[in-house]
Amino acid sequence: MLAHEENEHFGEDMKESGEAPGAPDISASVRDKEFLDQFNFYFERIDEELNRTLGSRVSLIEEIGRHTILGRGKRLRPLLFILSANLCGYEGRDIYRLSIVFEYIHTSSLIHDDVLDHAHTRRRKQSANRLWGNRAAILGGDFFFSRAFSLCSGCRDARFLRVLTGTTVRMAEAEALELCHTHDWELSKERYLEIVIGKTAVLISAACECGAIISGAEQWAVEQLRQFGINAGIAFQLVDDLLDYISSEEELGKPVGNDLKEGKITLPLIYTLSTLEEAERRQLMDLFKNNLANDQDYRQLIGLVRDNGVVDRIKADAKAYVEKAARCLDMFPPSWSRKMLLELNRYIIERRY
Repeated sequence: MLAHEENEHFGEDMKESGEAPGAPDISASVRDKEFLDQFNFYFERIDEELNRTLGSRVSLIEEIGRHTILGRGKRLRPLLFILSANLCGYEGRDIYRLSIVFEYIHTSSLIHDDVLDHAHTRRRKQSANRLWGNRAAILGGDFFFSRAFSLCSGCRDARFLRVLTGTTVRMAEAEALELCHTHDWELSKERYLEIVIGKTAVLISAACECGAIISGAEQWAVEQLRQFGINAGIAFQLVDDLLDYISSEEELGKPVGNDLKEGKITLPLIYTLSTLEEAERRQLMDLFKNNLANDQDYRQLIGLVRDNGVVDRIKADAKAYVEKAARCLDMFPPSWSRKMLLELNRYIIERRY
């Protein structure tokens, strides 16, 4: 999965040469921040819990934790957990402690991802494996994964733990499935969505479902929030994969075209390949699969994705999932929590990073 060395600075070349049409301007990140600022009350308490629970007898683990967990993360999963619990009438004192379970699992998966992908950047700073090496990063990720389960061990509803264990199994399977399809230019949309659901959507769904579970909500509410999270999670990853082609490094926090360089075949490329003649598709496949592509080839392929209608097509797909997620909340009475969940759901397709 390691990109060949001649393309190591591809993201920097893109930045220096100027952005292609459709790339967001700096004001886009300002709008994102302004939207998320309304949740600062929650974010501050989430961060307090993360800071409080990062302790370890091994200083290296704490260093990795403060670098990877504290700081630039969106805290989307803990926030969805809290709002889902509030929607179902729960405001217990343990809500913030339980919410960070999902941030620990998420961060653990990102650290392991970066090791697998030989990534150098995460959230606009150097990745853990870049700073401390692969072995330390893997052990740090393992610790955060274990910490997540230790935090929820006191939860009295066994369904909470069952959801989490089932979720992490699917996440691991999806990572393995994605690895099996590295540089697979024949990857179907159906198999791609299977990976997306396992890698991203199931954890977002678990956050929403577990929020309902700890509230003691009826089964219909648990199921509706589970479905809300699945659909919102799919939309989130569709937009993430699109941003890898149309955003800027400043906005995204990592080099543009990173997925392509790592051999990850995502929906923007799947849709683009479907518009090409067989000969052109084969030529591109041979060029990239055999590590013969140079920086200019990468730029041209990204330009092809940006210019052939794929952007609007994926935005329409993401919007359809967002609308499906929104319908899952129809049975809940109007409340501030419901309003915020709907706004977060809409933000998924409007965000720029």
